Amino acid sequence: MKKTGTEQQRLFAVSETAKREREVEARWAWTEPAVWTERMVDALERGVKGGKWHSLIDKVYADRTLGAAWRRVERNGGSGGVDGERIRDFKREAGKRLSSLSEQLRVDQYEPMAIRRVYIPKLGSQEMRPLGIPTIRDRVVQTALRSVIEPIFEHDFSDNSYGFRPGRSTKDALRRVDGLLAEGRTWVVDVDITRYFDTIPHRNLMREIEKKIADSRVLELIEKYLRQDVLEAMPSFETGERRGTPQGAVISPLLANIYLHPIDVVMEGEGYAMVRYADDCVVLCTAREEAERAMNRLQELMEARGLRLHPEKTKIVEANAPGGFDFLGYHFEQGKRSPRKKSLRKLKDNIRERTRRANGHALSKIIEMINSVLRGWFEYFKHCRRRVFTTLDAWIRQRLRSILRARRGGRGRARGADYQRWSNAFFRQLGLFTLSEAHALLIRSLHETHRPESRMREIRTYGSEGGGAHQLSLPL
Repeated sequence: MKKTGTEQQRLFAVSETAKREREVEARWAWTEPAVWTERMVDALERGVKGGKWHSLIDKVYADRTLGAAWRRVERNGGSGGVDGERIRDFKREAGKRLSSLSEQLRVDQYEPMAIRRVYIPKLGSQEMRPLGIPTIRDRVVQTALRSVIEPIFEHDFSDNSYGFRPGRSTKDALRRVDGLLAEGRTWVVDVDITRYFDTIPHRNLMREIEKKIADSRVLELIEKYLRQDVLEAMPSFETGERRGTPQGAVISPLLANIYLHPIDVVMEGEGYAMVRYADDCVVLCTAREEAERAMNRLQELMEARGLRLHPEKTKIVEANAPGGFDFLGYHFEQGKRSPRKKSLRKLKDNIRERTRRANGHALSKIIEMINSVLRGWFEYFKHCRRRVFTTLDAWIRQRLRSILRARRGGRGRARGADYQRWSNAFFRQLGLFTLSEAHALLIRSLHETHRPESRMREIRTYGSEGGGAHQLSLPL
């Protein structure tokens, strides 16, 4: 019997009720309650017969699962795929569209559409990064699929893996790196996997998935996504073994973590302190000899999985020596932390775009626009030494003074009397977000709340002009 629109909407809303009624351990609170009931979570904890999960496809096409997936896709927003359909277009007939998807999946008639390829600038490079944008309908199904299978793999993922995992973030990975450096693990293997997302071998990836999932229809659905056409095909899709998961697809981060998980297990089992965020990875060691062994072992493991370490970008560095290493936007060198050059360049490019001398906006509007950039940037890089912030503050104020100078008929950059005419206090009164003041407030609050009995995780921060280090508890 065909469901009415009202009945469809009621079914798609059930997961919200299920979430309130479900009682599971806190570490599984993130799982989709429309799928992972108390009974399912209990089976996840106890293990299933043979270690493989059967009969999962019905959970993917269930009305409640697809309804919850649609709500997540709607919240995330984003542009449409090759069919030109946008979020608001799908929303107008969401009940009907979801019902149709459910039926197509149930009778094995669902086929993903091609991926729309777009290119975005690579941070700090002239190169462009390819992104694959699936259609809205395919994003909904991928989200439903991921909500069903992710907990199965998440149950066994390594504690040293942080990227695209529930309840984990870049800051957690940075805390771990900082803690290992504080322990004296200052010989670092700075790892770069050559075009990782583009080169994952499909056959090998499917073998890893098949270790946990025995439902042939779910496996076929995953393979359909791996075989999706790309509007502008990449070389790795054209000849030889099929490889790669499109960056931008909902399911890709999970598949990428699944494929690198066995390497996490081996490295951890052999005693190496590896910290991985997706394909961004460092191994921290106590001596150069250990670092050399770690790099050789990692090379072997990557090659065995059809991957390659970049021969120039993968290197061994001593964190206490000049040079240092970059990880997740930060630069670590000689006991100090600062934004890496690419991160600084990106921030300055964003500020330049908003502070051109010919800018027609009122100064208050310009300040409002750059404040939104500065606050977000500071929130991530607030653990750098103070000099980073004072230097940036001075540069930003100079950009603003140059705008005001041009509006008075002057030419060139701000100089001389401009600094008296528009003082630092002038910009402060207009509400300009000052990085160095925000950093000083942070340091002060941390000093006031820091107590020896505190059990908060320690992380190193640098707050003095001279770059001296001191330990503080940072509640990130």
